[in-house]
Amino acid sequence: MTSEQDRWSRVKGRLRSSVGEDVYTSWFARMDLEGMQDESVRLSVPTRFLKSWIQAHYAERVLSCWQAEAPEVHRIDLTVRTAVRPTVALKEMPAPIEAKRMDGRPSAELRATAPVSANHDALGGSPLDPRLTFASFVVGRANTLAHAAARQVAEGRRGDPVMFNPLYIHAGVGLGKTHLLQAVTWAGNSGSERKVLYLTAEKFMYGFVAALKTQTALAFKEALRGIDVLVIDDLQFLQGKSTQAEFCHTLNALIDAGRQVVIAADRPPSDLESLDDRVRSRLAGGLVVEMGSLGEDLRLGILKSRVAAARTHHASFDVPEEVLNYLARTITHNGRDLEGAINRLLAHSKLNNQPVTLEMAEREVRDLVRPQEPKRIKIEDIQRVVARQYNVSRSDLLSSRRTANVVRPRQVAMYLAKTLTLRSLPEIGRRFGGRDHTTVLHAVRKIEALVSKDAALSEEVESLKRQLQE
Repeated sequence: MTSEQDRWSRVKGRLRSSVGEDVYTSWFARMDLEGMQDESVRLSVPTRFLKSWIQAHYAERVLSCWQAEAPEVHRIDLTVRTAVRPTVALKEMPAPIEAKRMDGRPSAELRATAPVSANHDALGGSPLDPRLTFASFVVGRANTLAHAAARQVAEGRRGDPVMFNPLYIHAGVGLGKTHLLQAVTWAGNSGSERKVLYLTAEKFMYGFVAALKTQTALAFKEALRGIDVLVIDDLQFLQGKSTQAEFCHTLNALIDAGRQVVIAADRPPSDLESLDDRVRSRLAGGLVVEMGSLGEDLRLGILKSRVAAARTHHASFDVPEEVLNYLARTITHNGRDLEGAINRLLAHSKLNNQPVTLEMAEREVRDLVRPQEPKRIKIEDIQRVVARQYNVSRSDLLSSRRTANVVRPRQVAMYLAKTLTLRSLPEIGRRFGGRDHTTVLHAVRKIEALVSKDAALSEEVESLKRQLQE
């Protein structure tokens, strides 16, 4: 099995190089190797949507990457796995690991647990992972606000006024969005007072389409609107005009009725270009919280939490402090990589009956240590920072106003968008209130000319670049 996993690690490396980091994290980060047999390889993904998309668009690419490592492979079998382990009773599971803040003090977490079947009501919610509770969530500077908002939602009672609606959490892959959403669901379902339903966007689409086919769409809508807390994960995958329209109607109906909606996606509402403007506007009207990248202290806290969880089943498993520090310093992309690193060390230690050492860790996790990528700057970030610098609003930058106090900041923002992002001139123009690309080109040339002879403006522009790249 170890040799199979080594091959799989090399295949993933080839796949990442072949399709690029963004495509890889969007479609392949959650693909796992289930096993190899004769000429076939069994892989799994968590949702039917991912399976369908990969089969339709990347089947040959995955096969060719495998054949580069194992020429005998001629077939890829892709299946959908479930996150719930139905054969394990909750009473057989270890007690939840107590969440720790970065200062070492215990976090006052919700300790309630729920039966594994809590989410399986008539609507058929998406599977829940019993490990993803508030008790196992590690709190740090990057996720403090998102964690506090999620807990506030989870602790609410039926009839309480809803403070943030919808609560919209966005972050990159593996930074804890799904963990928080499932924690809200587990906590909400621990009592019978409120109905909490967790759905992935793919599950919502599947449920709506199935209801249309069976002519039960009205019952589907009524059941959804009877939920006290609706939790939707991976909203960026919501596709189809009719499905989006139904989601918008459901969202409006729940919010207007004072029901709580919690949503997670990999980008802010303004970047969900596939969604209708009405949906994006309603999402932006709630509390939008970004979970930032994991700092080294938070990564170290997550590693210690995962080691403690592993010890509940393997009491002799030990990871020296120098190894934990090395992993926290070098594995910087996301929490799943950190968990994968601990799993590898555990497997190597147990299967080979060897203690964990720094040399062994460096060898086993080398493919998880990726070069640090420059920060990806978004046009929305540029608009926000420039608006703050010049004391105007973002809507001013997008408006048709041509007063001097707005024109110069707008030109500076367009210049930064052209120099700091890969967006085309027409795309930048569209993001600045639907302007023509020639307007953007004029702004870029204007600022370029001024920066070369105006020292004060040059310093302002450099200061804005530093703020955006921090």
